Amino acid sequence: MPELLVQSVVKASKPIARLLLCHGAGAPVQSEFCQLLAEQLTEQNIEVWGFNFAYMQKTLTGHRQLPAKMPVLMAELLEQIRQVPTDLPLFIAGKSMGGRVATLLAASDLLPAQVNAVIAFGYPFHPPKKDSWRIEHFADLKRPVLVLQGERDPFGSIQELVNRSLPEIAIRWLKSGDHDFLPLKKSGLSQQQLIEQAATISRSFINECILEN
Repeated sequence: MPELLVQSVVKASKPIARLLLCHGAGAPVQSEFCQLLAEQLTEQNIEVWGFNFAYMQKTLTGHRQLPAKMPVLMAELLEQIRQVPTDLPLFIAGKSMGGRVATLLAASDLLPAQVNAVIAFGYPFHPPKKDSWRIEHFADLKRPVLVLQGERDPFGSIQELVNRSLPEIAIRWLKSGDHDFLPLKKSGLSQQQLIEQAATISRSFINECILEN
């Protein structure tokens, strides 16, 4: 079972919810992106717990591993959910691949009742430059899903998705952002600003979900 790596960057003084955060395919939860995101989420009084999938744990010890198959990753995330305390409303989230794992679990019959909703930071709608979409399971989602997506994301840009009907999820676009929420210089924005926006939008989404429950 993978170790649960608790993120304690900028402790939330009065947490309203807990977010279990998964990483993307190529970088661990200790990556700069996930760290910056965790900091901004805790500024929004969301307590962030992050963990590495088992293959990433092995990679960090010097034994490089490719990501495991989705059913394995789903099982690992499910095990982590079962370990999380129930004193705060729980949300699951992920960067890229981690978001896909979370949504797949939310479309299954396995997700525990304690999970309120899912947030995906840069959802991998398809591999870059390939017409192979990863959205079939959206029709079976059993929890609300919020996707924070950069407008220029090669895994699913605003141009590619503007005319595609995806009523099962809520997509919020981050101006000029790429897959890591890096905007073009001419936009006048910074990655930090887009990550702050993502955290603010996430807080609003979490507020809505808590009120509904």
